[in-house]
Amino acid sequence: MAQISAKLVKELRDMTGVGMMDAKRALVAVEGDMEAAVDYLRENGMAKAAKKADRIAAEGLANVSVDGNTAVVVEINAETDFVAKNDQFQGLVKSVTDLLAANKPADMEAALALPTEEGTLNETIQTATTKIGEKISLRRFEIVEKTDSQSFGAYLHQGGRIAVLTVLEGADEETAKDIAMHVAAINPKYVSREQVPAEVVEHEKKVLTEQALNEGKPANIVEKMIVGRLNKFLAEISLNDQPFVKDPDMTVAKFAEAKKGSVLSFVRFEVGEGLEKRQENFAEEVMSQIKK
Repeated sequence: MAQISAKLVKELRDMTGVGMMDAKRALVAVEGDMEAAVDYLRENGMAKAAKKADRIAAEGLANVSVDGNTAVVVEINAETDFVAKNDQFQGLVKSVTDLLAANKPADMEAALALPTEEGTLNETIQTATTKIGEKISLRRFEIVEKTDSQSFGAYLHQGGRIAVLTVLEGADEETAKDIAMHVAAINPKYVSREQVPAEVVEHEKKVLTEQALNEGKPANIVEKMIVGRLNKFLAEISLNDQPFVKDPDMTVAKFAEAKKGSVLSFVRFEVGEGLEKRQENFAEEVMSQIKK
């Protein structure tokens, strides 16, 4: 059997976009012949990942994993929403989430370098891209820690379209989960109005002032109007001030307080938010397949 060097494996990986183990297996199968290895990968449907690198991956799943006092929220993207129903993709999402929770990587680079059966997490994702047939990417994750006196609340909406994790001081897991459901539904921006950055408040104040002046209100009335409208704005984007979805007669802060708790933080990932989604033309797609 021919000796397969690491340099040769890397060269084949760079050419085809497949994982390290797939590249090595191909080279072993053809006794180190690079051109034959490329053909081998193409014939076995594995040399497709590189061609998918420029595709838009704005669908997929978000997930939450809790391991004691550590939790992680993850978003893994694919190109179409059909893949979210794929058992293999769902298994990948779960295994990646658990891997991140167990290892607590500091950043994306560290996460993608975590060891897996395929070599690294990056190579696992490349292999999945090849097998599933769509570009798959780990878009983002957030590691959250708590103390023994605090509670996690994890909630997945629509099977992973939205993933939320809340942290409460005191209360219990059920209360924290109820508030996580509220966060999924209402999408607050901050826990409290005190967390709203000064520049956001100033910008809104400027907009509201212009609105009031354009309404022809007297200058002495405008200032009072601004105070009221600014308070309304801050209440709408602050979790603590929002009417609780399960009982609109009380705010979220009051609900938590009634359960002997208070909200410390939350993370909310909605799949594809902020990403450009590919616009499909079904007729063009069919024609492109016919021409191949």
